[in-house]
Amino acid sequence: MVTQLNARQPGSTILPIILLLTACGSEPPETTPVVHEPALQELPATPVFNADSAYAYVAEQVAFGPRVPGTRSHQACGDRLVQRLKDSGAEVIEQTGTVISYNNERLPLRNIIGRFHPDRQDRILLLAHWDTRPFADKGDQRTNEPIDGANDGGSGVAVLLEIARHLAAKEHGPGVDILLTDVEDHGQPSGAMTMDERSIDTWCLGSQYWVKNPHVPGYKARFGILLDMVGARDALFYQEALSMQYAPAIVRKVWKTAAALGLGDRFVQETKYFVGIDDHIPVNKVLRIPTIDIIEFDPATQAFGPYWHTHDDSMDVIDRGSLDAVGRTVLEVVWKER
Repeated sequence: MVTQLNARQPGSTILPIILLLTACGSEPPETTPVVHEPALQELPATPVFNADSAYAYVAEQVAFGPRVPGTRSHQACGDRLVQRLKDSGAEVIEQTGTVISYNNERLPLRNIIGRFHPDRQDRILLLAHWDTRPFADKGDQRTNEPIDGANDGGSGVAVLLEIARHLAAKEHGPGVDILLTDVEDHGQPSGAMTMDERSIDTWCLGSQYWVKNPHVPGYKARFGILLDMVGARDALFYQEALSMQYAPAIVRKVWKTAAALGLGDRFVQETKYFVGIDDHIPVNKVLRIPTIDIIEFDPATQAFGPYWHTHDDSMDVIDRGSLDAVGRTVLEVVWKER
């Protein structure tokens, strides 16, 4: 509490004290140094997310053909993703193994992890799956043939590759891990190809493997952001219900950032339950890392876009505007973490 002296009070008592202090040669009290905490705006400016670059990364993946585990195109695309991460300055770890599909098929697994500033104990996790659906079970043509997976697989990876180009220069805050999961989209088919009902555990086999065998023992991160189907034209991103259940604070952080960037029309402040299982669920359940899913919700279908798991999931559905909205938002969130 500060008390103000009245300037009109008699000074007879105060003056002798002042003279006494002067005569004794008193030094003025030392000033305590003020530690200046950098303000938020003093952080290095967030780099520019290049939507053209992200679009090219989608096209590059699609050009390899369907990335079905065990195929030549899957191997070639995986090699390119590893090189892309290394070119961006990441330390790359490849996690290989074998998983069993819903029909007891043994599938080769290749999770790809790019570590930026691996010396930093504090981490942020960004993830997306890079494999594609081995059949078009939601379509009405060529249902037994694999799909391009331009949006479902390609778009999330592409956004992360563009973000990765900037992460080596991020000298402040936590390090970042980019996890590209495999065998996410090989789950129990539906419709005309339905076999016996199986658990939702037949999906997300790569992330299920990773949470049981993390690339760093005892791996922890402040939070995680999963990107899945983020590049379709006019895509809208509602607050996915399981993300709100496991990591509401991270959902609010991301949607608030999007609004501040003028992207509130894309990131809708409304919760929708439309995801049964995705890669963020094992991360939340097993490693307890609060992880959210940025994934398109289509009001017309009350679920995913009509291209989903059909041959329409090609470059024709990919839009730079959607890639830019998600990429700018996620890059801003990551860059502003101290």
